[in-house]
Amino acid sequence: MHCRTGRGLREKEETKMKSTRREVEKRSEIGSVIEELSMMGTVKPGEKHESGYIPTKPFLSVCYFVLQVLDKIGPTMAVLRQDVYQNIKTLELMHESNTSVNSNLVEILKSEAKEGNARKGSSCSKAMVWLTRTLDFTSSLLQALAKDPEKRMEQVVEEAYEVTLKPWHGWISSAAFRRLYNLDKIKST
Repeated sequence: MHCRTGRGLREKEETKMKSTRREVEKRSEIGSVIEELSMMGTVKPGEKHESGYIPTKPFLSVCYFVLQVLDKIGPTMAVLRQDVYQNIKTLELMHESNTSVNSNLVEILKSEAKEGNARKGSSCSKAMVWLTRTLDFTSSLLQALAKDPEKRMEQVVEEAYEVTLKPWHGWISSAAFRRLYNLDKIKST
């Protein structure tokens, strides 16, 4: 009887250690993503950025981190995840078509604008706009989680959406977001 109690205590301690280890791993993943996002340069509205340089491959790597974050939130982010993935693929295909010329996202965007293709449905320009908006959403979400890890995930997602994506969505998209991302289905970790 005494052995069973000792074994039970050891199992509880091992479970607690595994749980703590998972929490540390999650925090370090979130920290890595925040660090990657913060390394990306910013261009403020009104600034001249004709000579700007945004390296394509590192930008796409950060975007792939976003997919991992959305996966961690749960299946309710599947639609957003699919949009992000499609936008990544649009830029990736352009990059791969001529890696030396398309190594700079600014040059890709300038080329599309010059050709009159920037506003077309599946343009790299539109993909870039939505990826940067999604990066803003993800950055806001991760910063809120880092600031208050005990905050409910649905609240963090909703607050991040309100300040980053909602201004760019019409009322139909906003309603769809609320319905699609039924916030009680989001993982609490």
